Formats: sequence, structure tokens, C-alpha cells
Amino acid sequence: MCNKKKSRRRIFIRAIFFSTIIFFSFLFGSIFFLFEKDWVDFTRMEFYNPGRPSIVLDKNGNEFFRFQLDKREPVDYSKLPDILIKAFLAAEDRNFFTHPGISLKGIVRSFLVNLYHFKIIQGASTITQQLARGLFLSYERTMLRKIYEIFLSLQIERQFTKEQILELYLNNMYFGRGIYGVQTASNIFWNKPVFEITLDQAATLAAVAKSARFYSPLNCPQKAKNRRDIILKSMLNLNFISEQDYKNAISKKLEIKNNIHGNPIRLYLQEWIRNWAEDKWGKDILYKKGLKIKTTINKDLQEFAENIFSKKIAQVRKKIDNKINGGMLSIDTQTGKIRVAIGGYDFKESQYNRCFQASRQMGSTFKPILYSCALQNGLHMNDVVVDEPLEIQLLNGQIYQPRNWTRTFEGPMTLLNALSHSNNIIAIKLFLYLGAQKTLNLARDFGITDELTEYPSAALGTAQATVEQVAAAFNVFSNYGIYVKPFLIEWVKDEIGTKIWEHKTEKRIVLDSKINSIMVNALMFQIKRSYFVNNCPQDWIKSEAIGKTGATNQASSMWFVGATPELTTCVYAGRDDNKVLGSNVFSSKITFPIWLEFKKNLIPKKTNFYIDPTLKEINIDLLTGKETDNINTLNTAKILV
Repeated sequence: MCNKKKSRRRIFIRAIFFSTIIFFSFLFGSIFFLFEKDWVDFTRMEFYNPGRPSIVLDKNGNEFFRFQLDKREPVDYSKLPDILIKAFLAAEDRNFFTHPGISLKGIVRSFLVNLYHFKIIQGASTITQQLARGLFLSYERTMLRKIYEIFLSLQIERQFTKEQILELYLNNMYFGRGIYGVQTASNIFWNKPVFEITLDQAATLAAVAKSARFYSPLNCPQKAKNRRDIILKSMLNLNFISEQDYKNAISKKLEIKNNIHGNPIRLYLQEWIRNWAEDKWGKDILYKKGLKIKTTINKDLQEFAENIFSKKIAQVRKKIDNKINGGMLSIDTQTGKIRVAIGGYDFKESQYNRCFQASRQMGSTFKPILYSCALQNGLHMNDVVVDEPLEIQLLNGQIYQPRNWTRTFEGPMTLLNALSHSNNIIAIKLFLYLGAQKTLNLARDFGITDELTEYPSAALGTAQATVEQVAAAFNVFSNYGIYVKPFLIEWVKDEIGTKIWEHKTEKRIVLDSKINSIMVNALMFQIKRSYFVNNCPQDWIKSEAIGKTGATNQASSMWFVGATPELTTCVYAGRDDNKVLGSNVFSSKITFPIWLEFKKNLIPKKTNFYIDPTLKEINIDLLTGKETDNINTLNTAKILV
């Protein structure tokens, strides 16, 4: 029995031994095979393939614009300036001429960092690895892709000299917006060939290598300058440049000629779609694989709105402040499809998209949400509250004394009157009566995602939101009390017509039919008051309309959001640094006229809002809330009960 056990043990040990030998033989053989076998035809690296451009379509399926490569101009290594090569070495790979294509030290460091965080957050790419990734692989951050990248890099180093690799890298590097190669970038940035660039310009080109989206001087000039200065410092530390060269270069402004052509307003929309598509599929697919991107944009409406917006903002800049900018969004009320999107006044002046990126305090555009909450909790538009001086002791012991924008107090008034006059005291009283949580919970249902506070000032719109979010929130009233998330892209098809992405609608019921109808009626009274105050003609607009102005202290942000039964449109104006424009600047004179000019020239198919048939209309006195037969005075209004 013992001999049988020993025999089995010897057989087991031998099996393990031979299995180990076979495993390591296979492992080393595989590694040798992977390193020695030519897996990729690298001759394609030497040829420029422009591919097929991606076409962006409007809502009717007609071409709106396209994403295609700028004409690439390869440059021989011998013509690349020394300062450019040194700038890229300092920025990306100082040991490029001595390593075998990969940095073992960098790989180990990034492996430990990624292991610590249990996800890939740090890379260790040499210039050779970046070239391999850019030409042959995706930008997906996975371990398998990194292994492929290492093997390809080692093979590239076997087949090409360091000078050839660097030449290929600089001629294929992406600079954003369809710009490939240092020669094309130099021509677009400064209108000069790359061999004429200065030291600071060489460092600017090298700055983009980290990320074209975030460090291109066309997209983020300040980030590009900061990155440029870091590279210049690195060049100094590596003794690539002298102290005097460094001081001269770092003192220069980041001056970009920006020879990209296009409508200065339309470019905001194009760049948003570009970034969205690049994030999903990468730049190579966007520029070379012939995608079809179907948008929700109404091309005619977009062009019409751009002309109005440009003209009005130019007038405001001339009269008030030459740094005023803004955004505008118009959405289909029932579907949430974005028909118009304007991100700013001039893309070449500033690439900051104020439609989707700028988050600003809502001001009084928040108040319709507050009043909706009041109706949900049993109050009525003819209820009377007193407008009077108010002192509130906060939790920190400070005394809060809110004021109306008129700096006066009107005494007793109905909720309808308070909403139409955008009264602050009544709003805060409602907020305190309802309790903060009820209002803030409803605000989230309306799509306001900012971290809302429970301070009384929240009633006045201290919550921050984008133009897109304000438009979506107000659209609830024109869409039967239903929130629908706005969207800009309907679907994307590949080059053979297969649909590879499609939008999924996000919607929810926020207000019931009766409360929504009461709010629609109240907001129609608000808009009628607006056109009365602004001396608008009686045929000012060809359908029913609802709307609300909004502004923050001393007009640092100005809003108007309004809707007809077919379109909800939000207009924002303000300075990017959020500085105040003064106490005599009003939304009714800045943003409302843009909305009005846009709306009054549209011919609607649908002219009336839905009103719940179980409600009845009564005429009330705006001060006392009592029913009255006097219907032709400024102190009366119709409400639904």
C-alpha cells in the first residue's frame, strides 16, 4: 500500500515538473514569437489616408455640416525645428532616444498606481506607444489594449529608426477639430510653416499632446498657456534652453490666429457634437469612417435665431458692457428635441458653451417651481399674503433681511399678483410655510440637479442651472406637467447604414393636470403683463404664451424663459466672470426682447395650451383675492379654480 502511494506521488511530482517546463517553454516561446513576428503591416504608417468624412444632418435629414480632416502636410524630419523636437521630448518622453520603445519604470509606476486605485487612472506611454495607439488601437483604457500597445511599440522600434518614429508621430498627432500634424496645426494656429515657429509656439504645440480636447489653444486657451509654461520650465530644467530663452518665451501671450472658418455662433453647436462623438467613438472614426449623425436641429430656425441673438447681443455690448455673452435653447415641448442651440456670441472669442456648460443662479425663473409646490399643498392663486419687511434669524445667528427688487413693500396681495411681479418677500414666506424639503424635492423632479440649500434665499433662485436645465424645467408647464429631458442627437449610423446608437427618451410626470393648468394660466398672465410693461403691440405673438423673467443681484445673470404650445425657449445673458452689470439692467430689456423677436416671427401650427376641462375660470381682484365683476381694470385677472 505504501509503495503504491509513493508511486502515485512520484507520478504527480513528475507531471507537475513536466507541466511547468511545458508552460514556461510555451510562455517564452510565445513571447519570442510575439516580439519577432510582424503582426501589422507598418508600411501604412507612411501613407496618408483621409478616409470618409462624417455628415451631420438636420431634423429633416439634410446635410447641416460635416467633420472632415484638414489637408495634412507631412514634414521630413530634417525640416522639423530643433526647438519643436525638444519641446515634445520635454513634454512627453525625455528618454525617447535611449529607451527600446517602452519605459519599464513608467509601466511599473502606473501599474502600482492603478492597482492601488483598482482601476486604470494613469498611463505610462512613450512617444512610440502613443504612435502605436494613435494609428492601430482605440483609446479605451483597458489592460488588454495596453498589452497590445506594448507589443506594437516594440515592433515599431525594430522596423523604424528613432528619427522616423518621431517624424511619423509629429505628422500624425491630433490637434483637435480635424487637424492632424504639426505643419497643419502651425498654419492654422499662426499662419506660418512649422520651421518658422518660435520657442513659445513649439511649447504650445507640445502642450496639445496631453489632450487635444483640453489643451488645444483653439478650445481652452488658458489651459493651453498653463501647460505651455510647464513645458518651457521642463525644457529649462533639462538644459534644452537657456534661462534667458525661458524668460522671453514665458512672457509671451498665447496669440492664436485661428484660421478655422465657420459661422462664429454655429461653431458652438458643431464643437458640442464633435466632443460628444469623439467621446463615444474616437476621433479616427469621426473623421475617417463616414458616420451619419442625425440631429434634432431645425436648420431654418437655428439660422433665424443666430441672426437675432447676434444682433441683440451686439447692441447690448455696445450700450452696457462689451463682455456680455449668453446662450439660447429652444426645444419641442412634447418630445424634448432641441431645435435651436446657441452657445455664445463668438466662438473665436471664447469657446465656453453657455448653453450646456455655464451653470448660473436661476433667479426668479425658480419661482414657478415654488408656486407649483404651493398649489400642490393646498394654496390657491387668489390666496392673499402680506408683502412686508421680514427678518429671519438663520442657524448661524445672523439676521437675514430679504428685499424686493423694487425696494418697496406693497402690503396684501394675491399669489397671482406676487408671481407676476416676481415678489421676493412672498416667495420667501411661501418657502418657509411649505418647508424647504418639499420645494427642493419638487425642484429635483423639474430637473434642477444643483445641490440645493435649505436657506430661505433658495426661494429666490440661488440654485444654479444651465440654459438647457432651465428650459427643460419650464417646459414641464407647456407639456401637460410632464418633464422630458432635452436631447440633440437622434441616432448615428455607420458607413454602411447600420444604426449604432439611438437616443432613449427620459420623461416623468411632475404635476397633475389641474395644478399644471392653473400654473399655465398664471404664467400667461405673467407674459401679458410683460408685453404690457414693454409696450408690445397686441398682435405681438400669434399664439398663447407663458413666460418668466429672472435675474440675480445687480444683474450678474439675466434670464427669460418662455413657451408657446409648440416650443419652449430659454435665453440667458451675463458675463463669463459673473461680474454684476448694475442695478439698472433688467432681464425685461436684455433677454426678453431676444425671445420676443424670435417668437413673434414664427407661424405656429398649435396656438392654445391644454387646460383641464374640470376647472372653471373666475375673475378676481389682484389685491384682495375676491371675485369681482370688474374685468377691465389693471387690478383684476382671471384665474382657474
